[in-house]
Amino acid sequence: MKLNILDHAFALSDAALLARIPVLAVTERETAAQLVAHLAALELRPSLYAAQGYGSLFAYCRHALQLSEDAAANRIHAARACQRFPVILDGLASGDLSLSAVRMLGPHLTEENHAAVLGRAIHARREDVLKLVAELAPRADVPSSVRKVPVPAHARMEPRPPGPASVPASLLTERVASSATSPVASSLLGLVVTEAGLEDAAARTAVDRAASRTASGAEAPPPGGEVLVSPMSRSEPRATVQPLSPERYRVQFTIGQETRDLLSEVQSLLCREFLDGDAGAIFERALRLLHKEVRAARFGKAEKPAKAEKQGKGAYEKRIRPGADKVHGARSRHIPNAVKRAVWYRDGGQCAFVSKEGHRCAERRFLELHHLLPYALDGPGTVGNIALRCRRHNAYEAETVFGARRPLKAAATVP
Repeated sequence: MKLNILDHAFALSDAALLARIPVLAVTERETAAQLVAHLAALELRPSLYAAQGYGSLFAYCRHALQLSEDAAANRIHAARACQRFPVILDGLASGDLSLSAVRMLGPHLTEENHAAVLGRAIHARREDVLKLVAELAPRADVPSSVRKVPVPAHARMEPRPPGPASVPASLLTERVASSATSPVASSLLGLVVTEAGLEDAAARTAVDRAASRTASGAEAPPPGGEVLVSPMSRSEPRATVQPLSPERYRVQFTIGQETRDLLSEVQSLLCREFLDGDAGAIFERALRLLHKEVRAARFGKAEKPAKAEKQGKGAYEKRIRPGADKVHGARSRHIPNAVKRAVWYRDGGQCAFVSKEGHRCAERRFLELHHLLPYALDGPGTVGNIALRCRRHNAYEAETVFGARRPLKAAATVP
């Protein structure tokens, strides 16, 4: 009888579950490293997979090993990098390096820099790896531009006229795939498919993928020349924040007509300061104003916010009078803005929960003010008793003190 894996996992105790998961993760990493090493050997013996009826190593991974397109590409690129630098296998097995990081960094590794680059990539986030790639292969800034996004074909009421816009998606995807490594494909970076171009979602997806592969320098076309187009791909490009070179980023997003009109008016009003109407410079200035407004709304207006930010911990503690958490003599949940500012600076805008093993939570979104000594147990709203917590850890610490919340009983129905 086949073992029900899910039932087995659910049946584990809390301690057994926490002990089992790291063991499985280690096994998975070691197995992945073994697979990459064997694929590196198999690529040097193409007659083996050819005899199995596969024209490329990618096709072998996709169909014989039943790997997804991304999983196959990641492992093949890692295998090629390991042929040059076998030390990568140790990083994959230990978990210091990820397959995606190796795939992005592989084309930029040399005999001279590989040790330093791989050392900086240890446990790095995708964002940090992209910054490292931009440092190794910096690109020029993209010119500021505002272009109209084409309306999806399924949203149009009128029939589409015949013309160049009716090019079949399959024909374009073949052309894009075949030229993904050419200079023509690189010109697609930062451009939006014009209204006279293809309306087909699959075709636009192929263009986006080819442009991103060429731009990153790490995601080459899949081995074997197969076109990878998902029928469920998004029809609109997602917002992008991509490093181009050290301290320089490419930002791309879509705005509505009203926002476009506002931008045009601001460009006209600031024409003396920004002669070319640089949307990037205007965006930076607007973001600084918004940042100042949001912080004032969140923490109140500080007399000297710059000084408080430098001093951090204890910047406002001396100025907070005793009993500041009371209103008209009664205790209140209100936390003074000065306390909020001091806590935010002290905790660095990050969840301050630290596990018994010494690991600090890295969440920076949906942060809440947490009473170390709970408010229900007369905990004061002072800097020393308030700390930042993400939603999960704020609820977790409440559960450790008061126990898990019981589900609400359904209200009795009146017959």
